[in-house]
Amino acid sequence: MPVASVTSAITELVTDAIGNQGIYAVFLLMLLDAVFPAASEAVMVYSGALAAGAFDAKVVFLGHEFEEGLPAYVAIALAGTIGYTVGAIIGWAIGLYGGRPYLERHGRWLHLPPERLDRAERWFDRFGDLAVFLGRITPIARSFISIPAGVFEMKFGRYTVLTLIGSAIWCFAFAGIGWALGSQWEEFHENFHYVDYAFLAGFILLVAYLIARRRRTASLSRRADPAD
Repeated sequence: MPVASVTSAITELVTDAIGNQGIYAVFLLMLLDAVFPAASEAVMVYSGALAAGAFDAKVVFLGHEFEEGLPAYVAIALAGTIGYTVGAIIGWAIGLYGGRPYLERHGRWLHLPPERLDRAERWFDRFGDLAVFLGRITPIARSFISIPAGVFEMKFGRYTVLTLIGSAIWCFAFAGIGWALGSQWEEFHENFHYVDYAFLAGFILLVAYLIARRRRTASLSRRADPAD
């Protein structure tokens, strides 16, 4: 099946789920996205459009109907943030208690084959705890951070706080885009892969710059060290 057809089918499933189940679907889809790629951009942008009143469905939680506009937007964005954070904690626990041997045996089922796990390890080596925050706001990397963070035994408190902050930025930003676009949300979604590419290119350049600066600093330190 062509990639475009697969993407379209996934988007339709996502929008149907949110249209039928509203805030509950947002929570569950974002929870899944923390471990498996689950079209989080489409989830939050469509949900933001829903909050703006672009569709017939309403934002309801435990029988309470949120008013269209800001109240519905905040409810949707919080559902996405909390759902993603819960999923990220589950992923962290899988990595912590399963360990690297488990991922080497079953990682492909979790979209973490050995080569991707190796890349995640290099990511953590370069950025330390900041890797979690950066990962949460990076379109391609965000679904592949949770389990490696557990494998590399990142402290739970710092991991959760950084995940919560990064997830809130992502969810509120994309729900805000959907809220602003309303029924035109799909045009943004269709073009978002160009944003993916641009963001990835920019991130690669940033990493290259940081590596070059670190090497230059290390070289200057060696020259300044009398022992050398």
